[in-house]
Amino acid sequence: MKTDTSSLEIIKSTTSKLDQTKLDKLVFGEIFTDHMLECDYENGKWKTPKIKPYGPIELMPSAKVFHYGQAVFEGMKAFKDEDDKIWLFRPEENFKRINVSGARLAIPEFPKDYFFNGLEELLKIDKEWIQKGFGNSLYIRPFVIATEECVSAAPSTKYKFMIICSPAQAYYSGEVRVKFSETFSRAADGGVGYAKAAGNYAAQFHPTNLAKEEGFQQIVWTDANTHEYLEEAGTMNIFFRVGDKLLTAPTSDRILDGVTRKSIITLAEEFNIPVEVRKVSVKEIVEAARKGELKEMFGAGTAAVINPIVGFGHKGEKFELPKLEDTYASFFKDKLMKIQYNQAEDRYGWRYEVKQ
Repeated sequence: MKTDTSSLEIIKSTTSKLDQTKLDKLVFGEIFTDHMLECDYENGKWKTPKIKPYGPIELMPSAKVFHYGQAVFEGMKAFKDEDDKIWLFRPEENFKRINVSGARLAIPEFPKDYFFNGLEELLKIDKEWIQKGFGNSLYIRPFVIATEECVSAAPSTKYKFMIICSPAQAYYSGEVRVKFSETFSRAADGGVGYAKAAGNYAAQFHPTNLAKEEGFQQIVWTDANTHEYLEEAGTMNIFFRVGDKLLTAPTSDRILDGVTRKSIITLAEEFNIPVEVRKVSVKEIVEAARKGELKEMFGAGTAAVINPIVGFGHKGEKFELPKLEDTYASFFKDKLMKIQYNQAEDRYGWRYEVKQ
């Protein structure tokens, strides 16, 4: 693949929205920083990346993203420590995954130097949007869409890669109760469940709305073949604590290789918390709940880091989990966030400093 190696083009905004933004009253994902990164793919190569003022993009109605759904994305965060240093958390994993996702949807690979140089420059330009304080962060959304003006059912020959950023506060969604899915599936073997494809998320909105009508906040997806095994919680990987043992499903064609998920597994092993990565059956968890052995359930992902689940429903029956003082969920969240905010030793080289 040919890569245009000319330098990054930068067009700075003449004004900033920061002074008019109430950073202490943010709703997740609604406010965006002053700049964005944009890079187009045409004639078999990626053109020079450009940082420009955040604003509308122009697409023709025939752009293939609207008709065949060629779109993938990532979710990352930037953190600022008390010395005003800016940190990313395992960004190599996000870079690799957006290209893995893209390959599954026949999207050409985005160059590593473009990704990191563009992202770091964008963060330096908009660094004032990254607020200090435990829980504050800048949510980063890289994505790629198909832009060729054609409605033939074939991969696009043109694409647009972009990065936009949104200031975020500590994520709290209230008490979360989930429903174990009995009919709907998030993904199937041989499909695109492991990719962060935009359509994966659109397809889950309807089943989630139905679950909300029953008093649940999210769905725990089950395998498409039998609906006997638990796989993901809404848009997050899921963990179960049975006794003192931590259980989570293995990654597959159906399950996203979550960065937070793999970090929790590594930390569990470091702190001698028994962890099993294997198929987890609905029957096993229901029986554990009945016996009082199911101590915790929690989702893991970039936005919330860890989101505790207080109860679940299955086939009309509802279960509440015990209220514990010392939870695995709070333990792992504290360990991860202290690494992210440069408040603890990083034994695994997960932190990535954005040099200013």
